[in-house]
Amino acid sequence: MRITGTGHASMRIDTAAGSILCDPWVNPAYFASWFPFPDNSLLDWETLGDVDYLYVSHLHRDHFDAEHLKSFISKKATVLLPEYPTSQLEDELRDLGFTSFFKTKSNEVHELDGGLRVMIQALISPTDGPIGDSSLWVEHDGVRVLNQNDARPTDLQIFNDLGHVHAHMLQFSGAIWYPMVYELPEAAKTAFGKQKRDRQFDRTWRYIDDLKADHVFPIAGPPCFLDDSLWQFNDIFGDEGNIFPDQSVFMEEYAKVGGTNGIVLLPGSVTELSEKSAETTHPTPVDEFFAHKREHLEEMRERKAPVIAAEKESWRHPEIDVLGELKKRIEPLLEESIYLAQGVGGPVRFDLTDSFGTDGKVVESIVVDFPGKQVRPYNDEKVRYRFRTGRALIEHLIHIDEGDWVNSLFLSCRFSAARIGQYNEYVYAFFKCLSEERLQYAEGWYDEHEKAVEAEDTQFGDWTVQRRCPHLKADLSRFGVVDGNVLTCQLHGWKFDLPSGRCLTSVGHKIRAEKN
Repeated sequence: MRITGTGHASMRIDTAAGSILCDPWVNPAYFASWFPFPDNSLLDWETLGDVDYLYVSHLHRDHFDAEHLKSFISKKATVLLPEYPTSQLEDELRDLGFTSFFKTKSNEVHELDGGLRVMIQALISPTDGPIGDSSLWVEHDGVRVLNQNDARPTDLQIFNDLGHVHAHMLQFSGAIWYPMVYELPEAAKTAFGKQKRDRQFDRTWRYIDDLKADHVFPIAGPPCFLDDSLWQFNDIFGDEGNIFPDQSVFMEEYAKVGGTNGIVLLPGSVTELSEKSAETTHPTPVDEFFAHKREHLEEMRERKAPVIAAEKESWRHPEIDVLGELKKRIEPLLEESIYLAQGVGGPVRFDLTDSFGTDGKVVESIVVDFPGKQVRPYNDEKVRYRFRTGRALIEHLIHIDEGDWVNSLFLSCRFSAARIGQYNEYVYAFFKCLSEERLQYAEGWYDEHEKAVEAEDTQFGDWTVQRRCPHLKADLSRFGVVDGNVLTCQLHGWKFDLPSGRCLTSVGHKIRAEKN
């Protein structure tokens, strides 16, 4: 089996029974904020895109690059489709010209031509990607690979049950806006960032230990930030709170916990994988490449500046009545929402500036009033959740009829946020569900989730605790860590006060715990 690195979470897997291209991402994503690093735009994509199978794990735009898929990936390729609750991924791919689809069943092994076997595990909670994320298991001629990318399954045992895995590809770096965009003192922001960075690595070590593959490939991150207003997010300033460590940092941290089987894939790197070995060649030595990371970023920033400028030119639509259009789009969804609206529990304020981000003058303030089921002008009332961003960005979201603000505005990091109290997952869940189909799915999921009765227990010293995390049902017997009276679920970093059962990370989600 041959594995060719094609950048970020993307790779091409070649076997004698066929080739699979995974998650090709080349063009800037999220309002031209994220770029793949190392740069993969100079690869021979005409050749790389001539494949038998295409696997797109989910709709996040650093995995689903519509422009690239349309221009460079063979439409003769059969799409290996995860089993998602909505048809949006299939619909989007059909719109791009793909016509052949192999619809998989989650957690079932499928036999393809020539002895090629695949299994896709689909995660389907409203907080998994944009309504879904997935992992791909591949086997041919006795060699097995798990491309976990940035999915966060609660258990990898199902893959172990299929036989020893020889190569494990997984995320290790940040792919979020927290804590950088929050309006906090720099010291607090650094402290929170360090906690998140450490938690990312802890989760990665746990997954690696669970699977015990022969070889570990750090993928799916980090992006790089080439716009001047976002440049500080690159991990080149010695900031211990930066949540975007690169592959070279992964290798250093992995060595500290005894890891000796890591393999870095640069764009164009090739690994020849067998049951007994992995031989990798690189277009340039890995250590040498990362030793000059800043120079590479500076060169990319200059080369990509016209791309960013052209994107910005397309965002402004001053003729749009933002308030009026948001009322038409959001108010019908508020009327239908039960669990999400109750979960948010108050008004959410958007301060819109005359720039492309947080700087500039506020020209309009709009409130999405969840209890009142309306979108209206801000009336100087107290709000628990506030966002500040460019009016042009909201204009563009309206112009393109964007139904997922998480997969566009929030991941762009072109905003700032403030809140009173804890993180509230329902705020972000609602703004990724700005369509009838998505909202109905999320409401139904939360309905079933809230009704589920967790009967199984697990033990932490003197404490008997429900085994499944109230957040997304992670197995706390594996992911739970207790320090004093605080239980932390390492899968997503949520914390619970055991004596009261109160969630310390977000509103709701009380845990059942009892001292023996």
